[in-house]
Amino acid sequence: MLSVWSRRVLLSEVRAELLSVASMSAKRKDLEGEEGKSRRRKKQRGNEAGERYVPPPTKRRLGVSFGDEHFRETESYVENGLRKVRPYYFHFETYCKGRWVGKSLLEVFSSEFRSEPLEYYRRAAQAGRLRLNQELLTDLTTVLKNNDFMRNTVHRHEPPVTAQPLRIISENDELVAVDKPSSLPVHPCGRFRHNTVIFILGKEHNLKDLHTIHRLDRMTSGVLMFAKTLEVSKKMDELVRGRQVEKQYVCRVIGEFPEETITCEEPILVVSYKIGVCRVDPKGKLSKTVFQRLSYNGKSSVVKCFPYTGRTHQIRVHLQYLGHPIVNDPVYNTKAWGPNRGKGGEINKTNEELLQSLIEEHKAKQSLDILDLSEEDLHLAMKKKEDEEHEQGLQPVLRDPAFSERDQLGTKSDKDTEASVTVTCDVLTNGQEQETDGNGGSSSVAEGKGQDLIDPLCGECKIVRTDPSPKDLVMYLHALRYKGEDFDFSTELPEWAKDDWVED
Repeated sequence: MLSVWSRRVLLSEVRAELLSVASMSAKRKDLEGEEGKSRRRKKQRGNEAGERYVPPPTKRRLGVSFGDEHFRETESYVENGLRKVRPYYFHFETYCKGRWVGKSLLEVFSSEFRSEPLEYYRRAAQAGRLRLNQELLTDLTTVLKNNDFMRNTVHRHEPPVTAQPLRIISENDELVAVDKPSSLPVHPCGRFRHNTVIFILGKEHNLKDLHTIHRLDRMTSGVLMFAKTLEVSKKMDELVRGRQVEKQYVCRVIGEFPEETITCEEPILVVSYKIGVCRVDPKGKLSKTVFQRLSYNGKSSVVKCFPYTGRTHQIRVHLQYLGHPIVNDPVYNTKAWGPNRGKGGEINKTNEELLQSLIEEHKAKQSLDILDLSEEDLHLAMKKKEDEEHEQGLQPVLRDPAFSERDQLGTKSDKDTEASVTVTCDVLTNGQEQETDGNGGSSSVAEGKGQDLIDPLCGECKIVRTDPSPKDLVMYLHALRYKGEDFDFSTELPEWAKDDWVED
């Protein structure tokens, strides 16, 4: 056995060894920490002189819907029979496209994002509006690399819509059915965001995470259904696609519609997905609509419509072909279609000539919003007839992630939802510069209270537009009833469809 003295010596040696090991471990950790920091700094600087570090792309999170942070972006108000949205600030975001790699931001802006002259982007960079990989961007000669993430903060103006309220017809654990007013888009698109059914239901009725089952044109009113779960949405979609849902529409058309039931099965071709224009054409898709006249007042007829297929603008196109377009259809009852307004498919114009004629006609009426053009397509359309010497043209700044999902990696969106969007307000109110909150945001404006907000970089702020009348925002086409095996949603006839209605 070891003596007490021997045990003490052995324990002392063990303790010294342990202290030595701990000291060496601490030194190694310190060294590794310094080396790690050095590696990270070197990575951020780039492995070679001048090389810029680009963080990896963020994984997409599908199914994220609109939330309170989106609803707080601004506020709406009613004025002269119109629902209006106060201008607000919004981030357009996109990852670097493959064709941009190796090009400078100046080159990309001048060739693809030409909504403004290059001077605008220089001023936007100076004002802190542009970010690259979440960092403020001031040097527009920066060469883009793969996975670069760009953000541009812009001042958004939404067109007004009719102030007619959005009415909930029915709601249960699976479905929500509403009576949609005319002029109100179903979901964010083009210049519309807060003035949409999805936003109003979420913000004013606390109905969020809804799934669109079917769509109605912006100018069409009536029954619109939403599912509360993805499973119900898929089930309803199968019913609609399987033509197991009875759809009834009502409209008021020009002239005396035949008393007998009329079936139109002319094929429909999409002329432009961007502008949303169709025509009867042998190369189009098979379509079928049945029409029944309800009344005739000596000038116009009320007609009930039963669409058996679901082509874009099907009812409107078939009525135009029959020579009885909807009385106030802003697209299919215009001079752009020729002297007979497209009756019998007689147009005598190429698709390009037709689109240009439509654009020119609405441009003259200052009603281009009626064509449901996105900001990009609106500017492109207008550019064709603008001063050819205006080198910078007209297109959007950066695309809205909600509606360019296929082209933008990393955005978080469902088929009718949007995320990866925040708001910042680092610009001027009433001509005076605001204090920012450290994140580039001005709290008074971010809350949507800047009623007289004027942005010095915003071209829209410099334009005085005449408001449309509420009557101009109503088209006489209404989804009257949607009926299935387990549901039956309907509305009353609109005022313009009643027997005693008198045209203005």
